[in-house]
This record gives sequence, structure tokens and C-alpha cells, in this order.
Amino acid sequence: MSSDQPLRVVFLGSGAFGLPTFDALLAQHEVPLVVSQPDRPAGRGRRTTPTPIAAAARERDGGPEVLAVESVNDPAVRRAIAEARPDALVVIAFGQKIGPELLADHFAINLHGSILPRWRGAAPINRAMMAGDHEAGVSVIALADRMDAGAVYGTAATPIDPRETAGELHDRLAELGVGAIMGVLDDHAAGRTNPEPQDEALACHAAKLSRRDGTVQFDQPAELVRARINGLSPWPGCDALLDGKPIRLRRAAPGEAEVDGTVGSVRSDGHVRCGTGSIRLIDVQPPGKGTMAWDAFIRGRGIEADATLEPMPVEEA
Repeated sequence: MSSDQPLRVVFLGSGAFGLPTFDALLAQHEVPLVVSQPDRPAGRGRRTTPTPIAAAARERDGGPEVLAVESVNDPAVRRAIAEARPDALVVIAFGQKIGPELLADHFAINLHGSILPRWRGAAPINRAMMAGDHEAGVSVIALADRMDAGAVYGTAATPIDPRETAGELHDRLAELGVGAIMGVLDDHAAGRTNPEPQDEALACHAAKLSRRDGTVQFDQPAELVRARINGLSPWPGCDALLDGKPIRLRRAAPGEAEVDGTVGSVRSDGHVRCGTGSIRLIDVQPPGKGTMAWDAFIRGRGIEADATLEPMPVEEA
């Protein structure tokens, strides 16, 4: 295997996080086979819909064969992968656990949306933002029996902008992952990979998000309030009560002014008093409407001098 020749890569992925790398693999290497999750009902009409990866592969004229399977560990699927004669398996946002029988025969790497061992688990991007981390990144790791615990082949890091949402960071990290994956494949082709074990003492868990996560306590420091609002956007969103009426907070920035009054007091310019310091609301979403700028939201409505934001009770969030 020469480092200047294309590799044969089987791509295992489902979510949009893998799309930039998938496109790069198609451009630079041979991808004879894609394995993805089955088509499932989605949207309001519950129309049967392929995964983003399966859809992208099927749209390519002369593109790779697509297997949309319930279990990648089925013997027939394992045979299909073996028959593709891959030099490597690339796994990104696949959504299934890959068994040892498949891994034993192949060089397999996974792209994860954090700088491991920090934020192992289902929601690393959201949890990094919600915790107030100032840096995010991606890791290329070996697949292991425990979730996201494999040896690290390479990482790439980027600062978190204090105004960006988790959705925007997701897209930036997906692009950042392209170079990370390609670099490891180049190293593999050249026989110079050097995976480093993770420090278990530094591992922390990025629990899956649920609707019940979608609220915020304004008595927290302003940095954490802002980070939570942005980290919950676009899903599940951060719900609150503005003078008792529901509103979803979509984007916030660091505050630039002090706010008089009690915790949760809101000025007409969107500044909100927190436990310490303030945030400034940028985008909000009233019930039944789309996301809009705070300035557009209050235009024509006005805001009382003593307006207050309160956490949405969890059972209603």
C-alpha cells in the first residue's frame, strides 16, 4: 500500500456530521460501499426518508453501493464489507455499535466531535458549549468496546465563538474533521500511525439531550447562561417565560451593560441580568412563529420596565 495511491474505503455513517468527510473521500479515494441506517419515517408527514449519508450516496451517478441495514454485525453485511476489499473503514455518526468480529479484520477509525477524552457520548458538541468550554474539536479514534474510549490517532481544535450556536459549531466541526480523517488515512497508507491511549482520569460523559434539558436558570453566572442557551440551539431549544408568556431563546451574546433589578430582569435592548453579570439576547422564537431577532420581536410590542425572564418549569419544557 503506497501513501500516494487512493485507498479503498468503506464508509459507515448516517448523520450529516459525516457529509463533508464523505464528499472528500469520494474525491480522493475509492469508496465502493456505504453502510448506513435504514430509511425511516421523518417530518410532519412521517414520510420514509433515507439518512443524509445514504441520500448523498444514492444521488451520485455511478456512486458507491449503499446498504441500509438494521445491524452492521449481520453476517451478510460483514461479508459484503469483506467483498469490498477495504483498506480502511471510516465510521462517522453511524448510530450502531460495531462488533469485534468486523473490527478484527479491518483498520477502522471513527470521527468524534470532541477533543477526547473530554465529552465521550451522544452529545459532545452541545455539552461542551453548555459547560462553558472555550474550545471544541474533533478526534480520530480507533473503535473500542466502550463508547468513544479508543486510542486517539489525531485531533483538531477550534475556539468556540461566544455567539455561535451548537448547530453552527456542529457544521464547523464536520468540516474540521475532513483534514483530521484524511491525515490519519495518509499515515495509515504510509505505515506511520501512532495512536495514543486516552487518559481515563480526564474522561467525562456527554449525555444525550432530551426535551427536559431545554430550560435555563438565570441565577447562574452570565457565561453559563449564555453558553446553555447557545448550546441548546437548534434542538431542543431553551424555553423560558417572559412576563409569564412562553418564549424560546435561540441565541445570546455576552452582555455589554449592567441590568438593574432582580435576576432575570430584561432591558429593551435584550440585556438580561444573571446571577453575576448579564447576557444579551440576539435571537428568540415566540410560540407558533419562526426564529427572529430580538429587536424585531419587541418592535411594536414594547417591553415593560420591570419585564422579567424566568425558567420554564421542567414539566412544561
